[in-house]
Amino acid sequence: MVKRIIWSTVAKTNRREILTYWLFRNKSNVYPIKLNGLFNEAIKNLSEHNMPRRHTDIIGVYVKIVRDYKIFFEEDDNVIIILSI
Repeated sequence: MVKRIIWSTVAKTNRREILTYWLFRNKSNVYPIKLNGLFNEAIKNLSEHNMPRRHTDIIGVYVKIVRDYKIFFEEDDNVIIILSI
């Protein structure tokens, strides 16, 4: 079953700041586009499949590693809430 994905305001801001950093650092949008695709693909896989995930010290919060970034999220039967990157 596909779960609905909700991005918190903090997570949206994190993603925008990360992608903006790479845009200005590399003076190209190639890597930010690729990295955003990797973020989206990892989250899509979490929502569609029971993918492996790591527990955190906080009960009910999990982490998915994408390259050098950690995506922190909560989930229940129908929804995945992206907390931060």
